Amino acid sequence: MNQIKQLLRKELLQEWRQRYAINGIFLQVLSSVFVVYLAVKGLNPNAWIGVFWIIILFVSINAIAKSFIGESKGRNLYYHMLVQPQYLLLAKFIYNALLNVVLATLSIITFTLLLGNPVQSLGMYYIITCLGCIGFAATFTMLSAISSKAGNSHLLMPVLSLPVIIPLLLILVKASKRALDGLDDSLIWKDAGILFVFNILIVALAFILFPSLWKD
Repeated sequence: MNQIKQLLRKELLQEWRQRYAINGIFLQVLSSVFVVYLAVKGLNPNAWIGVFWIIILFVSINAIAKSFIGESKGRNLYYHMLVQPQYLLLAKFIYNALLNVVLATLSIITFTLLLGNPVQSLGMYYIITCLGCIGFAATFTMLSAISSKAGNSHLLMPVLSLPVIIPLLLILVKASKRALDGLDDSLIWKDAGILFVFNILIVALAFILFPSLWKD
């Protein structure tokens, strides 16, 4: 736990020293929603859900891609001598999950202010959104590690991400529509349970495979 705490602290300090990167991501969220507002002025509920998840998806890819791609070979070798690879992966995953939740919260607020909010069960919708952000963080963190080992890693990351993330997106859209329509919470909790299990499986798979990848 001490190693994970120190690595997480390192991630926060590094982000603070490079505030232009996180500020750029926040600006991307705001500008994306503002462009949608200028273009259509209003969205029907189903389109609202679709545009929301499109923005979250691509913002997440941009925010998380730098997890391993942005690290130099010398720094990776330094990490290799100091910490266990699983702890490094968990620290980056926790940081990316927190960052994703913050970005999603900002997106919901911006959508509500500019485009309104047609969601009837907002609490359940936020829970689904947080679970989706955790799933994005787990998937993209592992794919960032894989992409960092190949040439043209910045181009490879989106190519690998989109096919892998489709099952998660299907569940998220289904659960989001149920929250949008205000259906019984028990139905939404079933989808939330599926998302939770999906996230656990991704993290467990990454936890098992990452040490072999890290040795290369």
